Amino acid sequence: MVYGIGNPLIDILVNVNDGDLSNLNLSKGTMHLIDEKRREEILLYIEDKKKVYSCGGSCPNTIIALSAFGIKTVLSGKISRDKFGEIYTAQLKDPGVISDIKFGDEYPTGSSIILISPDTERTMNTYLGICRFFSKEDINENLLKDSEILYFTGYMWDTESQKEAVIKAVDIAKKHNITVVFDVADPFVVQRNKKAFLDLIEKKIDIVFANNEEAKILFDNSDIRTGIDELSKMTDTAIVKNGASGSFIKQKDENLIEIPVNKVSAIDTTGAGDMYAAGFLFGLSKKYNVFDSGICASFLASQIILQKGAQFSKEKINTLKVILSTEKWKYHENS
Repeated sequence: MVYGIGNPLIDILVNVNDGDLSNLNLSKGTMHLIDEKRREEILLYIEDKKKVYSCGGSCPNTIIALSAFGIKTVLSGKISRDKFGEIYTAQLKDPGVISDIKFGDEYPTGSSIILISPDTERTMNTYLGICRFFSKEDINENLLKDSEILYFTGYMWDTESQKEAVIKAVDIAKKHNITVVFDVADPFVVQRNKKAFLDLIEKKIDIVFANNEEAKILFDNSDIRTGIDELSKMTDTAIVKNGASGSFIKQKDENLIEIPVNKVSAIDTTGAGDMYAAGFLFGLSKKYNVFDSGICASFLASQIILQKGAQFSKEKINTLKVILSTEKWKYHENS
């Protein structure tokens, strides 16, 4: 079982025109972190437009995909007892995720309002809401100690409360010999928490994901091989992604493993990192070796960028389940 800790954000997708973006004073194709007042302004503006809701958040995207592909998963986080919280909870049931999400009333459920213009550009407005108040009291030790893998991302370093919760979970995991997997998540997050992340990786992490840009920041070096070498000295398994150039995996003094990329024509790279993590954790859960887990990760990442959005449709899930079950992903270049 994989126990994930993340920020449950309800994605609100709305089709708009360029005039709407201008009226809202938004730059097309950018991501904005917004406060509650700004969120209410945008929600009021789109009140009469058709909206599609889906579960979002980086770690949740990974956990939902894993569950849809047949891996037993738990998602821990915090939402509110409001309309968006109810939608989120209901939608988690479909892929079969075990919800360990806690409820609070202090702030609204976190959300990402995604405005899609006619040229398919996405303008994102993210409000973290009550996610930021996830605390160590919200960790379910009984569920966690029955898991094989603990997974979380650097986005949980947004507040002291979230950070304390993750550290508690890591300590429980280490006590019960649970594999601890950490995705550093985002260059800006790494920039803010560089020292803390390096300390965490060296002392408590078994498997770490980073991309080339994040590795550069961690080690003040632009050479990707230096980044993977340095990371591999600190943890059991280091993984550095390099976009269209593939990825690298290194375990301590073992030889460097190069994972080729599936060459596809990308439509939207949103969720590529989340699905890479899902593929690797899928392989880990199935007891695949590191190379095959990396190939599976690269395969799922290549499939999500063929579409708009960070989650697969039910139809695509069914197609991919067949490929994963027959292990055709080992030889699959395009879909």
